[in-house]
Parts: sequence; C-alpha cells; structure tokens
Amino acid sequence: MTFTVYETMLKSLRVPERLFDIAMWLVSFFFATFLIGLGGKIVGDLPGVDQRITIEQFLDPAEVARNRVAVQSLRVQARGQEAARERALLGLNAAANRYASTRATFDNWIATRTATTDPAQDPEVLQRTRELDALKANERTAQAEVDRLNAEVLSVSQANDTQQQRYASLEEQARGRYDAARRSQELRVFGIRLLLTLPLLLLAGWLVKHKRKSQYWPLARGFVLFAAFAFFVELVPYLPSYGGYVRYGVGVIASAIAGIYVIRAMQRYVAKRAAVEQQTERERRSALPYEEAIKKISAGVCPGCERAIANTVPGVPGNFCVHCGMTLSDECTTCTTRKNAFFHYCPACGVQSVGPSAETSAV
Repeated sequence: MTFTVYETMLKSLRVPERLFDIAMWLVSFFFATFLIGLGGKIVGDLPGVDQRITIEQFLDPAEVARNRVAVQSLRVQARGQEAARERALLGLNAAANRYASTRATFDNWIATRTATTDPAQDPEVLQRTRELDALKANERTAQAEVDRLNAEVLSVSQANDTQQQRYASLEEQARGRYDAARRSQELRVFGIRLLLTLPLLLLAGWLVKHKRKSQYWPLARGFVLFAAFAFFVELVPYLPSYGGYVRYGVGVIASAIAGIYVIRAMQRYVAKRAAVEQQTERERRSALPYEEAIKKISAGVCPGCERAIANTVPGVPGNFCVHCGMTLSDECTTCTTRKNAFFHYCPACGVQSVGPSAETSAV
C-alpha cells in the first residue's frame, strides 16, 4: 500500500522531477556507502579496537613451553611406536601364517604316512615336529613383541593425556584473569566505538529534525543512513551483555525514549492539524504548496486535513472533503468539465481557473 501511494505521488511529478528524485536517492546511497567504507577504515585502524585477547597470554610461558615440548616429544614417540607396532603385527601375521601352513602340511603328511616303525620314533617325524615347534616359538615371540609395543603405546597415550590435563589446569587457573581482561577489552572497544558513533547519531537526529526541507537533504539523508549503519553494525554488536541485562536494559531505555518522542511528535501533529482546521479554506489553500496538494489528491488524501478522501462514487473523488470541507473538485467555468480544484488550468479546454484553484497559483 505504501509503495502504491509513493508510486502514485511519483507519477504526479514532472518527468525531470522524477529523474531528479531517483538521482537524489542514488546520491544518498552512494554517499552513505562511501561514508561507511571510510568509517570502517578509520575504526579498523584505531589502536586497541581490533586487539585480540587469548587465554595463553595469561599462562606461565615457561610452563606452556615445557608442556608443548613434552607433548611434541610424546607425539613423535607415539608415531614411532605406532609404526613399530604395525611392523610387529605384520611379522606376527606372517609367523602365524607360516605355522598354520606348515601344521596343515604336517597333519596331512602324518595322516597318510605308512611306516612299519612307530611314527613317534620315526626320525623324519621328529624332525618335522621340531620345525613346527620352532615356528610356534617364532609366533609366540612376535606376539610378545606386539604386546610390548601395545603397552608402550598405551603408556605414551596416558602420558599425553596427563600433559593435556596439566595444560587444562593451567588454563583453569588463568580463566579468571582472562575473563576480566576480555570484559575490559569489550568495554574499551565499545567505549571507542561509542565515542565515534554517538556524535554521528546526534548529528543525524538534528539533520532529520531540521534539514528535511533543505536543498541539500539528499546528502544529509546519506549521512543519516551512514549513522544508522554505524549504530546497528559498528556499535550494537559490541554492546557488553553481562548475561543480557545490559542489552535488554539499553533496549528498554532506547524504546522508551523513542516512544516518548513519537508520542510527543504525534501530539504536536494533532494540535497543528486542529489549529489548521480552524482556519478558513482560503487560508488553508494559500498555505498549501501546489505540487504537494496535487500529489496528495492523486494519492487519495485530502491536502487540507490529510485524511482519506471519501468517495461517493467508487474511483471518483468527491467534490468536498467530508472531514474539513475543503473543495477538492469543481467545474471549469468555461466548459463545465469536472476537474481537480487545485488545477491552474482546465485539462479539457486549457482556460485558466478562476475558482478556488486560482488562490494557489501564486504559491
């Protein structure tokens, strides 16, 4: 609805005025964009604003260095032991496979051997049995080596866990000093940004209040956009939280101030409109700028009281405002064509108006 009203008002302007209106908005946005970029560079280069605080800054450097050396040494040792264990596992698998293969061959051979002598006293049987025993002994040796390396890997892992716990203990001891320094840093950064942003907000408020009708308003509007960006992007994210109490408190105060300002502005507006409605139609019409009156009527708003125009016929504005009595439409005195009462000339015959619209011709 708001966009439709604005579009209607924009269409009521002259073509150059429409282009100028679009160009002025572009000027405002480009001006705000460059101000934002410049402000970001200035804030980024301020000393202390981008300083980062880490918990390691509050640990004992000697303890940290010893811990890092120990952890690094354990990591190197663990990598070596892992590699040795992998090799030992490969040796164990090879020994187990050789024993299993030889044992299967021996079982098949002994099952099919036919000898007149006792197999237990057969020299060849005894020789193969000793070979099997040797292979089994090699398997047991490989298994023992794997077990030893597993124990060493476990010992190194436990030592590494101990170092990690020691480092965590150092961090816990420094946590209080780190938190205090971080809060101090947040307050310092917020204070610096507030010193830069607050004057911008105050100046933007003054511009909105006093310079909206100025010929340089497009530049002032760009500055207002820049100040709004500085507030919501450069300041609000750095507002200390303290569990949310500060941010909610600031939100309550800001909302209350904005509410009081809006209420008082509305009261002033209502009082102003009431005073205007006490004037005669001639006085009200003489105080209305021509372009503004045309735009308001085109948007379906009475230029005298700024209320919606009540239409007796759908799509056709009434002749008078039912709220303040201002003449909105009349007839041309020459061709009797019904027209906007604020037109300086009749749109049908081109004759200059001599009715209520003539009162605004000098404005």
